Amino acid sequence: MPLTLEFILESITGQPVAGSTPVGEVVIDSRKVTPGGVFVALKGEHADGHQFVGDALARGAAAALIERPVEAPCPTLDLRTSASGVALEPPLPTPVCIRVDDSALALQEAARQWVRRHPTRTVGVTGSVGKSTVKEVIAGVLARRYRVLKSEGSYNNELGIPMTVLRLDGSHQRMVLEMSMYTRGEIALLTGIAPPQVGVVTLVAPVHLSRAGTLENILRAKTELVEALPPDGVAILNRDDERVMTMVNKTQARILTYGLHPEADFRADQVEGLGLDGVRFWLHHADTHLQLHLPMLGRHSVYTALAAAAVGTVEGLSWEEVGEGLRSSKNQLRLIVVAGPRGSTVLDDTYNASPTSVLAALDLLADLDRGRRVAVLGDMLELGSYEEEGHARVGARAGAVADLLVTVGERARIIAREAIRAGLPGAAVCSFDSAEDATGFLLEAIQPGDAVLVKGSRAVGMERIVRRLQEEAGREE
Repeated sequence: MPLTLEFILESITGQPVAGSTPVGEVVIDSRKVTPGGVFVALKGEHADGHQFVGDALARGAAAALIERPVEAPCPTLDLRTSASGVALEPPLPTPVCIRVDDSALALQEAARQWVRRHPTRTVGVTGSVGKSTVKEVIAGVLARRYRVLKSEGSYNNELGIPMTVLRLDGSHQRMVLEMSMYTRGEIALLTGIAPPQVGVVTLVAPVHLSRAGTLENILRAKTELVEALPPDGVAILNRDDERVMTMVNKTQARILTYGLHPEADFRADQVEGLGLDGVRFWLHHADTHLQLHLPMLGRHSVYTALAAAAVGTVEGLSWEEVGEGLRSSKNQLRLIVVAGPRGSTVLDDTYNASPTSVLAALDLLADLDRGRRVAVLGDMLELGSYEEEGHARVGARAGAVADLLVTVGERARIIAREAIRAGLPGAAVCSFDSAEDATGFLLEAIQPGDAVLVKGSRAVGMERIVRRLQEEAGREE
């Protein structure tokens, strides 16, 4: 059954609306409107979507959800609670502007009602680090048997989840949703829109601590996923994270664990990092043992594989299907390997940074057996009270791994300081205030065969370093 304009109106008004006018994808960016789609006008921090309703209609939108009058060539159905006498008799006009009290709430309610019309089983994934990759690998494993809908890109919040859910159709058998949060209550909202039967928690770490306030708040917020699981659901928890394991008593669902811990239900051992050739290890569950060589980068990828194996098993896949799904995984979402100047290799991990993710990237750098190991690390933001300690931990590890350390930003000078304390010679540590200054140094300092890791929070602009190094490599060809 396709999504219809009448269903959207019904979900807003609570009243049946006759007719069946199919609509396409629901979006909040007018540039992503496709013919027959629905545009939801939202007032954001930097732009007001109501200014782009005309653009959305010009691109072929069948409808636009609005909160205030707009200058657009379409009739308006006023569905606000204060409105009366609205004609919802067929045939409904298209394109049409649908005025509501709150566009975001209307979008969420439409998604909530749409889920109820589909028997699709839902897997929710949350955690401070790694949830995007875990979501992708889970979807890849489940796709060995089922038709899977997954949240794309950053569609992991109170707007992205509803837009994903509204893409459900009768052919989807499983849905895998990444669920993010900044504060408590946000994951509870998401699970209220799309109730999961399976919940996966990767890690609880001091990420976005400046918004969440405390690590305890982050833990409580992540716990909302397992609290939402039904009695016949399954919570899949990282056995190696003590904070995650406190969730055992917070859910009525069955518990399965994964990790390197000998008591984990899905356990890995004999882990061997192979640098850019992936990772190799043995996977154990009950009486089954499977050796895997996966194309995913870094030893931390073992946790991704274990979580995906657990979900696949819960959802009825055979070990052969699980193994095939993991071996065929190409989901190294964040870290990309590109060519650098003078035959160097650049590890582009500039999407974002937290202490946990930077430590994992440094572990990958340590596994590389080629040339010098160059770590280019920028400020890590939103760490709140953990800022000093987080940068210091990264610095200590960088001092043990890197042959050359380049830092960008004021906070990253803590990394430089601690790297020197850890034994890295001061001559091998350089600190800069901007990405541009660091780039100028690197263009001179990089040697043939170097492996160059570039990582830092997005606001620091580390991606500009990678872009410039790639450009230089391209000119050398």
